[in-house]
Amino acid sequence: MIFAVVFGIWVGLPFLPPLFMEMGWDGLANVIYLLYSFQCHQLPQRSFFFFGSKGMYSLSEIQAVWQDTTNPLILRQFTGNPAMGWKVAWSDRMVSMYTSILVFGVIWWLLRRNLKPLRWWGLLIFILPLAVDGASHLISDFAGIGQGFRDSNAWLVSLTKDAFSPTFYAGNALGSFNSWMRLLTGVLFGFGIVWFGLPFLDASFTNLARVLKAKLQGSELGI
Repeated sequence: MIFAVVFGIWVGLPFLPPLFMEMGWDGLANVIYLLYSFQCHQLPQRSFFFFGSKGMYSLSEIQAVWQDTTNPLILRQFTGNPAMGWKVAWSDRMVSMYTSILVFGVIWWLLRRNLKPLRWWGLLIFILPLAVDGASHLISDFAGIGQGFRDSNAWLVSLTKDAFSPTFYAGNALGSFNSWMRLLTGVLFGFGIVWFGLPFLDASFTNLARVLKAKLQGSELGI
């Protein structure tokens, strides 16, 4: 449970900047934005917003109020405004990954006596979708933010014979293909990491506790 508390603090902190910005505590919010900027790209068009009119905004909406640029180093600096709300310090993918690790970690702790550890090939199955989705986004972004094949998803339009609405195919808004893929692959990643990793950590800490207890008992007996 110590893991859950410490990890829970780490997972929860990125959600505080929107609240702090809304309360006028800009300095404290910016400290958290800076701290998590080393772990996440924080692109606003792929992030959740709180206290605004929408949960996520398109690249064109961000450019209209920030700067008309596709430079990720400039785009990531946009944290929001009173009308649009304020950005979570993690992208939607990071939120999905780490929140699912926390949730599944608690579930695993409750059911750990009845679960066998996941095999290494099982872990690969769960993390492969995220690897493919993340790599394809990265390659797509080389063409320019908002310009790559994962922005229009023309390949998916052709594959599905344009069966869904245009908003499903293009962009990163909630309900779009890109949004669903980042959220779902993040959940699969978190599930696989917990099922594979926590049993080993639990066994390691249990063995360490036994060794320390034996040494402590030995020292008390003068051995």
